[in-house]
Amino acid sequence: MKQGLKFGLGALAGLVSAAALSFGAMAAGALNGAGGTAIYPVLSVWAQNYQQKTGIAVNYQAIGSGGGIAQISAKTVDFGNSDKPLEHADLASKGLVQFPEVIITIVPVIHLPGIKAGELVIDGPTLADIYLGKIKKWNDPELKKLNPHAPLPNMSILVAHRADGSGTTFNFTNYLSKVSPEWKSTVGSDTSVNWPVGVGGKGNAGVAAAVAQTVGSIGYVEYAYAMQNKLTYMDMINLEGKRVSPTMAAFQAAAAHADFSKVQDFYLILTNQPGDTSWPIVAATYMLLRPDYGPEKNKEVLKFLDYGLTEGAADSEKLDYIPFPDVVVKQIEASWKTTLNVTLP
Repeated sequence: MKQGLKFGLGALAGLVSAAALSFGAMAAGALNGAGGTAIYPVLSVWAQNYQQKTGIAVNYQAIGSGGGIAQISAKTVDFGNSDKPLEHADLASKGLVQFPEVIITIVPVIHLPGIKAGELVIDGPTLADIYLGKIKKWNDPELKKLNPHAPLPNMSILVAHRADGSGTTFNFTNYLSKVSPEWKSTVGSDTSVNWPVGVGGKGNAGVAAAVAQTVGSIGYVEYAYAMQNKLTYMDMINLEGKRVSPTMAAFQAAAAHADFSKVQDFYLILTNQPGDTSWPIVAATYMLLRPDYGPEKNKEVLKFLDYGLTEGAADSEKLDYIPFPDVVVKQIEASWKTTLNVTLP
């Protein structure tokens, strides 16, 4: 990451905690949201710039996608966020509408002596076997086959995963389910799963901290957390059998397959997309609103979220997120008239 966040692991965790602790004492007229931690780095930048522009504060609890769904369902926030899209029946039962805000990227990160970012490569089946507890050592033959020239140590692999309900986990486990029949049949994919092995961390910040502090560990985080905290990421073998590094070009190649024009409620899962240069684990992160809040209240929320889609797109790119092209932004904006009875000027 070349620009953007200027706080490290400790500061980020502190900001997340502060956001949650101050939530009950917000200024009148503030916009209140809750949800996934993956979007938090860029959403916090949008919020700061939006307040400078409009004077309106945006307060966000980075508590995980499961928490965001629960909060907006309980009507305790003005908008929720989830990296797991909800299906139509679930949206209807909860009285919610959803639309995508930005594309996030998930990367495997490790902490091994003498190993630099991108020096090791891993494929989906091997990653699944590590999280299944079948591969226990860094010098396992499967890892040595993928990395014949790397100095892989005779060291136990310590697995880190999310402890909270997480859309990042949903997309990570969705990917593992696509590349490993055993993972699909024994663990599956959801915001929370019964992990066969490992220790849990709260939020992307918690998993990032666990990997940073634990020699021999592996975890999965949103790319912004890996870059800001200088974690050692792994390259991956994608669907086409090609080795790819986590770069903006690789993220964009995968995101290019996001065609929201043919689906209901913008429901798309983007893991394991085709293409020689596609990164295997990308996802749209979704905003959740309630039609029963009324158009005037939702309009104020949508002004901020539209800022993120449009003026905030440059900040998204600086922080290595993928903003949507104009054609998708127009689809999203047009949907607000139908679903929320709101048209922005």
